[in-house]
Amino acid sequence: MNSRTKPLTRAGIFLGVGLGGFVDGILFHQILQFHNMTTGRIPKDTIARVEVNMFWDGIFHAFTWVMTFIGVVLLFRAGLSRQVRWSGKALTGSMFLGWGLFNLVEGVIDHHILHLHHVVEVLGPSIFDWLFLLAGGVFLLGGWWTVRSVARSSYPRS
Repeated sequence: MNSRTKPLTRAGIFLGVGLGGFVDGILFHQILQFHNMTTGRIPKDTIARVEVNMFWDGIFHAFTWVMTFIGVVLLFRAGLSRQVRWSGKALTGSMFLGWGLFNLVEGVIDHHILHLHHVVEVLGPSIFDWLFLLAGGVFLLGGWWTVRSVARSSYPRS
């Protein structure tokens, strides 16, 4: 990352963390209903426990919204600077870097250390938890490589 792409990359990382969190929350928590934030510790076997899980899902979505909002603000600020080198490749790469960072941090802490939930809660710890981490690693490394390749190129735009 160089000084001309750093503001764009920083914005993309926040957007990636936020949007990656939204994919997790919307797809796994709401549509597929594989798990909620605390189903590993608080199973959804009573209305009161469903409400507790819904509350913590709301806190999780508030976090992802804040990360996305910060990303939008940083992107807007980058757009005001004439010094920023605009690159769709750098922005996309940094968003995948952020998404990968989200998967790795959330997966290690929530799935493996705290056991708050697992990707497919009815299975408990499973291969899906490891695949979630693998996807995070692939996103992070692919995003980092993409951002780095843009920073090293001599083209004014990409």
